Amino acid sequence: MTTTHNADFGLGQNRALSLIDSVRARIAQARVYHQTVRSLSALSDRDLRDLGLSRAMIRSVAKEAAQAA
Repeated sequence: MTTTHNADFGLGQNRALSLIDSVRARIAQARVYHQTVRSLSALSDRDLRDLGLSRAMIRSVAKEAAQAA
C-alpha cells in the first residue's frame, strides 16, 4: 500500500511559486521606478516644464509608473 502526500506538497509549492512571482513583480517595479527617476532627473528644468512636471514631482511620477508596470 502506498501513501502519498501530494496535496500538502502542492499547497506549499503554490505558496512558494506565489512568493517568487511576487518578488519578481516587486523587482520589475523597482526597475521601472529607478529607470524613471534616472530618465526624468536627466532632463533639464525646461524639458520637465514642457512635460508639465517639476523636479519635486519626479519621485511621485516614478512611483505611479512603477505601480502601473
